[in-house]
Amino acid sequence: MKVAVVMGSDSDWKIMKAAKDVMTEFGVEVHAEVVSAHRTPEDLEKFTTWAKANGVKVIIAGAGGAAHLPGMLASYTTLPVIGVPVNVTAMNGMDSLLSIVQMPKGIPVATVAIDNSTNAGLLALRILATHNESLDKKLQAYRQKMAEESRQKTQNLK
Repeated sequence: MKVAVVMGSDSDWKIMKAAKDVMTEFGVEVHAEVVSAHRTPEDLEKFTTWAKANGVKVIIAGAGGAAHLPGMLASYTTLPVIGVPVNVTAMNGMDSLLSIVQMPKGIPVATVAIDNSTNAGLLALRILATHNESLDKKLQAYRQKMAEESRQKTQNLK
């Protein structure tokens, strides 16, 4: 199992690293790369071919501004693509969110909240877990741990 975490610029890494970190926590191999939809479109196309040939099962793509990267990746592959809108403009990431979520019919891109690559990582893990019982059990344990931590927060109110 492998997940690719891609972004249009290394400046997005401060947001996208959380997706890599959650994958690593669950023991899933991660490939991270800068692929620009606008500066290197030929590399983007080559990347999608490489990804499929090298065992990538899900692509997580972070993008700010016009945010074309997730949609362009989805146009070249049948692999699931999860878009992470990155807040890099005066519009606080809303432009990126709308660019990613408004894909035309036939080219789906799952989309998470602005700057929330952790949820993108968890969604990728859920996709992988549909065919991996061990990973599914780890996700169940993760959810149980979150529930226990939430229940403990009542103690903070005393």
